[in-house]
Amino acid sequence: MRHRSLLILTTVLTTGALTLTACGSRGGGGSSSDKNTTVVIGVDAPLTGQNSATGLGIQYGVQIAVDDANAKKLVPGVTFKVKALDDKALPPTGQQNATALVADKDVLGVVGPLNSGVALTMQQVFATANLVEISPSNTNPTLTQGKDWAAGNKTRPFKTYFRTATTDAIQGGFAADYALNGLHKKNVFVVDDKQTYGAGLATLFKQGFTKAGGKVAGEDHVNVGDKDFAALVTKIKNSGADLVYYGGQYDEAQIVTKQLKDSGAKIPLFGGDGIYSDTFITTAGKAAEGDLATSVGVPVDTLDAAKTFIQTYKDKKYPGDYGTYGGYSYDAATAIIKAVGNVVKDGKVPSDARQKIVDEVQKAQFQGIAGAVAFDQYGDTTNKQLTVYQVTNGKWKAVKSGTYNAG
Repeated sequence: MRHRSLLILTTVLTTGALTLTACGSRGGGGSSSDKNTTVVIGVDAPLTGQNSATGLGIQYGVQIAVDDANAKKLVPGVTFKVKALDDKALPPTGQQNATALVADKDVLGVVGPLNSGVALTMQQVFATANLVEISPSNTNPTLTQGKDWAAGNKTRPFKTYFRTATTDAIQGGFAADYALNGLHKKNVFVVDDKQTYGAGLATLFKQGFTKAGGKVAGEDHVNVGDKDFAALVTKIKNSGADLVYYGGQYDEAQIVTKQLKDSGAKIPLFGGDGIYSDTFITTAGKAAEGDLATSVGVPVDTLDAAKTFIQTYKDKKYPGDYGTYGGYSYDAATAIIKAVGNVVKDGKVPSDARQKIVDEVQKAQFQGIAGAVAFDQYGDTTNKQLTVYQVTNGKWKAVKSGTYNAG
């Protein structure tokens, strides 16, 4: 889905904002309280408006990783800070944020963005500055494998870009297989929001579904921000579809499913990780019952390594949904922190630190709280696990975990 003078960033949890204050200088010096060098990890995500529930989960997943690193003194001589910028799920804003993060010399790595469409505008900015970017949520294959990936011509566009989420080439096929062989649905109505992530995922689902023997009963598109889906509901009901597949985010999907069920149609909606959010259920209410979503990895609350993370998130009363990408954000930040530890010695930051950190991230190999963390030659995660969830008694319940051979 989802893409200088020393600054200390103070997190203001009551507003979710971050305030900048000038302090100290790179390399230490001054009083004993400011001997450490400050290294900033940037975050870009929608922190307000569309998709903000998952965006905030990314921000605070990174915050917990940074707090843990500081508490454990993982990198001697370094204090980590977070600089979180709100892209509002808008590509132009994401590009502006990327430029701002690059301009801050203390930023040695960035986690985000949430949306694949936003990432497309940020990649070149970070690549030009040799600044590493790790997205916990982008799933469009083009970002790592180039525009001709589907034809088998895979070329990595930017060596600075990585992700801890697997791609839609796997997610789309995984969902299609489950729809046909797990749900035994034969006719699907495909809807997307015309965005990079949503349209791409819907196309890959459709290809997988038809290749396996299913039929497409109809197709349509919606606009981000739409609220009235009466015409779409009529098309779905008249199509004879026994399933709706939605490519996009929860903001529109939760309204589509509610209006569809309110019309009397008992047709489940199936989507990707963009709708896997508690907010989807909260807004759609009882209409969400029986709906499905795929998401990256296995359920974070089933992983022993993530228990402390989840408890901390709850104890801190952080806003947003940690369940979708929080663990992957923590792991993305940890990959950057570990890379910094291999490059910055005794608080001394080399002039080519950013480039060296990119190289170190490429070599990353460790057990994260959401699974094994490592990257292939394209910058894609080697963790290909996915899970199908279904709304059962008002909660997302995992019904199948596994992977898919996209060929």
